[in-house]
Amino acid sequence: MQYILIDTKPEMTNAWHSYFQNEKNVKIVNGDITRITCDAIVSPANSFGFMDGGLDYSISERLGWDMEKELQRRIKALPEGELLIGTAMILETGDDSIPFLISAPTMRVPTNFNIDTSVNAYLAMKAILIQARQHQDVHSVAIPGLCTGVGKMDPIIAARQMYCAFQEIELGEKQDFSSFGAAQKYHRNINPNGKLWD
Repeated sequence: MQYILIDTKPEMTNAWHSYFQNEKNVKIVNGDITRITCDAIVSPANSFGFMDGGLDYSISERLGWDMEKELQRRIKALPEGELLIGTAMILETGDDSIPFLISAPTMRVPTNFNIDTSVNAYLAMKAILIQARQHQDVHSVAIPGLCTGVGKMDPIIAARQMYCAFQEIELGEKQDFSSFGAAQKYHRNINPNGKLWD
């Protein structure tokens, strides 16, 4: 599997270099995800499939607004009636340059409140990697900076979270916590800006 981490913000690409620079199947690109050619691109949307803001607006403009309608139709058919953070869904696009879209929510509804202190980039990245690896026709996937647009997460924190997910899913370094304290410490490491207690 080839992973392309792509973003228009130099701060994001620089942050990725801090974590992914030695991963041979990861390419870091400063550019527009809607202009790339690969098997799948990621829409870091919301749990209800609204794709009319931020990066998702550009993706809808590129792939057509029917993508949003189809995504929402499929989400409504789920038992939960929403695409939970930490899960993802893959759709065919009908586009020769980008045959598939992976929708992986980084927030339940469009908001910039408390996303920067969350572990949502980590959860979304895990879901993206699992979906991509399970699909027989996806061999390359382009992923933008997660939670760093509307969510306003610091790029270095987003990169850290994305790499923690990469280590677990792609590199097989799954966590095996011996105690609650160990799990809590790992959670804190994923986002040092997050609060554990009030």
